[in-house]
Amino acid sequence: MNLTQRGEQPMPKEAHKVVVIGHRNPDTDSICSAIAYAELKNRTSTLVCEPRRAGKMNQETEFVLKKFGVTPPRMCTDVNPKIRDVDYREMPGIPGSTSLRRAWKIMRDQQIDTLSITSADNELEGIITVKDLATANMDVFDTAVLAKSRTSYKNILETLNGTMVVGNADAVCTTGHIKIGTATPEMLESSVEKGDIVILSNRYESQLCAIEKEASLLIICNGAKVGRTIQRIADETGVAIMTTPVDTYAAGKLISQCAPISYYMTRDNILKFTLVTPVADVLRVMAKVRHRYFPILDEEGKYCGMVSRRNVIALRKRRIILVDHNEATQAVEGFDQAEILEIIDHHRIGSLETSGPVYFRNQPVGCTATIITQMYDENGVDIPPQIAGLLLAAILSDTLAFRSPTCTPVDENAAKRLAKIAGVDIEEFSTEMFEAGEKLDGKTPEEVFLQDFKVFMCGDIRFGVAQGSYMTRKNLQAAQALLQPYLEEARNKQNVEDLYMLLTDVPKEESVVICTGRYAAEVLSNGFESRPAADGSWTLPGVVSRKKQFIPAMMSAYQEL
Repeated sequence: MNLTQRGEQPMPKEAHKVVVIGHRNPDTDSICSAIAYAELKNRTSTLVCEPRRAGKMNQETEFVLKKFGVTPPRMCTDVNPKIRDVDYREMPGIPGSTSLRRAWKIMRDQQIDTLSITSADNELEGIITVKDLATANMDVFDTAVLAKSRTSYKNILETLNGTMVVGNADAVCTTGHIKIGTATPEMLESSVEKGDIVILSNRYESQLCAIEKEASLLIICNGAKVGRTIQRIADETGVAIMTTPVDTYAAGKLISQCAPISYYMTRDNILKFTLVTPVADVLRVMAKVRHRYFPILDEEGKYCGMVSRRNVIALRKRRIILVDHNEATQAVEGFDQAEILEIIDHHRIGSLETSGPVYFRNQPVGCTATIITQMYDENGVDIPPQIAGLLLAAILSDTLAFRSPTCTPVDENAAKRLAKIAGVDIEEFSTEMFEAGEKLDGKTPEEVFLQDFKVFMCGDIRFGVAQGSYMTRKNLQAAQALLQPYLEEARNKQNVEDLYMLLTDVPKEESVVICTGRYAAEVLSNGFESRPAADGSWTLPGVVSRKKQFIPAMMSAYQEL
């Protein structure tokens, strides 16, 4: 991640992409429509859109994307705002060797009261606050602070604007106390001890005395020149000398500010967040502490910036476009914390609410992809062959290759046109697609069940309906045998009152239903005026559409309970 240069004000990060996403447990229409609509929006608007998927792809969709050479959309199961959605301060960390005074200048220039201390490879080592700096500056009686903190000569030179005259600028203070030698040489002789750091004026006798007492460092004030004899003697005895333009008073005030911040920083129990920490969690932490700024770690655990209450309050919500659904129970987690820009769907009007007006397009056709095909035409945008293939696959999947009662002439006409653009034969392609989707090899019951699963609400009752389409009775019966023992476990996992699995025989145009739950058997009996077979399954002749045939009958039956 590129960090702002030191001294710059934080800049807003690149505008967040608009997420175009379908329902949970996505089917082919949900994913293909998201890809196609994101492409259309990118070509016709100023928005930067990215298709995403709210769950694992099923085998049918995987076949379709591979067939047309399209990269699967990235997974997105939660659009609750995270720290990465906040315009946090992308300011660099500073090394622990930085002086207190330098740290204070950074805080002043950056208008921030907390700094992060990082290693050479950007590992967070600690934090220091303006309060820590104030405490350090108040501790004026700790004359051994430079030795205890192993202050570098470079820090002293920087803070005092000094010049190295004798010795190595890369050395560090390891022994002694700070002494200010403004007294007579006789008094200086009794106060200076071996290894001390002595601040002096241009008085030759005092300088010589400090050298003879084996001070480790002499700091000569007021820009005074150091005589050659003093330099020679100091060099011979291993005493370092530096000069500074400031007077002894200023040098005495500044000398403790040369200490490295690593000596004062907080190392343990640092309150920090990651880029994926939910904003709700951040606000809870911030409400309990008095800190203003908190460090942020990226996906690799490296420091990448600071966040404050003000940053979080100014949060820009994630912007999303929903396709192929408008039910709250089917929407991606956190949709109510995002800004919904549009909804493109072909299902009944559901329970989803928005905080403001949105562009909402809902048409009684067999597939969302049909609507998106119309929108390409309305905007005068040519449909690329890859996109045409995806839209065609979605229409064939949702209409069961025109066998579903949800299929309209609009769907069929759109599909025939898309097939020409994509360069495929409808009958041949649909057979390949359905056969790819119904394969059970190596699949767990949960994987098969979640290939196309949706949750619905009728009053206070929450029920789930999954569906699988099969070209052969053999594969249908194999799926039934695999799923029947799993249904009760699935009902508990999905937290629904009742659970239904539609196993649709596409050529025969009927569905076998297996179910579990408190009201399931009663609702099926009343909704379709039928009785179960000996194995507990229901056969529903002519029922192939969950949306148009199964759900309306179930809703009526639940309302009569």
